[in-house]
Amino acid sequence: MTKIRVGMGYDVHRLVPGRPLFLGGIEIPFELGLDGHSDADVLIHAICDALLGAAGLRDIGHHFPDTAGEFAGIDSKILLQRTVALLKEKGWSVGNVDATVCAEKPKLNPHIPTMQKVLAPLLEVEPEEVSIKATTTERLGFTGRMEGISAYAVALISR
Repeated sequence: MTKIRVGMGYDVHRLVPGRPLFLGGIEIPFELGLDGHSDADVLIHAICDALLGAAGLRDIGHHFPDTAGEFAGIDSKILLQRTVALLKEKGWSVGNVDATVCAEKPKLNPHIPTMQKVLAPLLEVEPEEVSIKATTTERLGFTGRMEGISAYAVALISR
């Protein structure tokens, strides 16, 4: 009998000058970037948390703490690869991911197909199994004031 589980992930990082903006495993041209211990890719971090949560493996901070020097400046695609490997060790495989990025700027829709193509092989799924949506918060809250970007993700895993 196939067993399936779902998990939900959320992440947020502050926008700051002087850093590149990485979302969904790609660099997006913008005057601000996300501040964090790693490359601060909120989309990948939310996906990692969704996958880890679905498998009952705690969260991204437990496996890749921001106090560990080995993760300073790390490419979040590596964290996603390691997350998928942790799931595989427990017999799980990814079914699909559905994610939403909340950002006033920059416009993300033109970058979504590239994000899907980058993330799919890391998740070991086809690009159509990686749904990424972008929205604003209609200038409300920290996102609306362009203080940060957040991302939500839901993942389905099976074994």
